[in-house]
Amino acid sequence: MKRKRMLSLGVAAVVLAALSAGSYAQGQFDKYTLKSPGDIAFSDFRGYESWEMVSSARTDTELKVMLANPTMIKAYKAGIPGNGQAFPEGSKIVKLQWKHEKSKEAPFVVEVPAAPTQAFVMEKDSKRFAAANGGWGYAVFNHDNATGTMTADAAKADCGQSCHVKVKNKDFIFHSYQKR
Repeated sequence: MKRKRMLSLGVAAVVLAALSAGSYAQGQFDKYTLKSPGDIAFSDFRGYESWEMVSSARTDTELKVMLANPTMIKAYKAGIPGNGQAFPEGSKIVKLQWKHEKSKEAPFVVEVPAAPTQAFVMEKDSKRFAAANGGWGYAVFNHDNATGTMTADAAKADCGQSCHVKVKNKDFIFHSYQKR
């Protein structure tokens, strides 16, 4: 009887672990079904986790890391936008943002990422997005740390007309490709 009970507990533990892993994987997959009010799909940025870093930034409340797809990295390395040319169609950049906190492990003072807050995305597609924005589409996807999921921000992110117009001469991109 004892052996049967142990076997039942073992099977229950395996099933529970599988269900938990499935829920986690589903939560990770769900972000790729999201679409912003400006019709930008998060799935357009699939694989961003392995894109090359362009730059990083820190505000009083957040750490930010900008990653670009291979099309945009190739353009950066060719001198765009400093050479006066625009980024090519298909260029994509993701700005990942986290709240930050002081490291509890480092023997020196350093701020490290804590809870993720947003993924701000831009993609160059002149056919889909207004010429006034240089052909760039913008979207914001928010992290819900309580559920481990992401949602499309309800507001249409039209940064080209508000904040990115300040860097129109750099093809609407704030961050330069940082020297390595």
